[in-house]
Amino acid sequence: MQRYSVSFVLPMYNEREGIEDTVEEVRIIARAIADDYEIIIVDDASTDGSADVAEAARQGGRDITVERLSKNSKFGGALALGLQDARKEIIIYTDADLPISLLDIKKSLPLIEQADIVTAVSKVKKGENLKRKIISWGYNFLLGMFFDIKIRDVNSGYKIFRRSILEGITFTSRSPFIDAEILIRAKERGARITEYPLIFRPRRQGTSKVAKFAIMAQTFKDMFFFKFFRAHG
Repeated sequence: MQRYSVSFVLPMYNEREGIEDTVEEVRIIARAIADDYEIIIVDDASTDGSADVAEAARQGGRDITVERLSKNSKFGGALALGLQDARKEIIIYTDADLPISLLDIKKSLPLIEQADIVTAVSKVKKGENLKRKIISWGYNFLLGMFFDIKIRDVNSGYKIFRRSILEGITFTSRSPFIDAEILIRAKERGARITEYPLIFRPRRQGTSKVAKFAIMAQTFKDMFFFKFFRAHG
């Protein structure tokens, strides 16, 4: 297997219970696939001391950087900062609860040889209530209508990027819409995007924050702003 220069970007919000295990596992993964790597954890103004735990988990190692946002950005700002700070040839973004395995990373990483972005798509439909299904359908319908996005799992928690395809872009979204913004802007640059089907691992600790009303409202707000008011270029 070819070895790469890799930046791992992990946005984090209130993951105190699991971030230490995540750091240890990402280090193992990094050493298995890369000769040169960095791990960038961006704390989205956690209220449970997650950033302090991540700092302690560094154990003086220079391979990990912990960035702290002073104000919660509802995810998008944390991911944008991590992508901006990444310095290696390949960027791997995943959620801080680490929903992927080393095996899936090893299988999906070679796909970047023939693409600029590899984005995961879940092979298993997660259980959702009727309200969430309607919201999800509406969101994906608008993404398709406004931006002609044909990706099946736009907000999946695992993506691989060539840093060159994102270089110089200033992301405006401060919500989970940033996943769509990344794909839209990369597509405008002629990016080759491929999908990798996998079964995401279940969350080991804590609960997902994406379904909160304030985050969903900000996501739709960012989408409409991006469509009708953004500066192109």
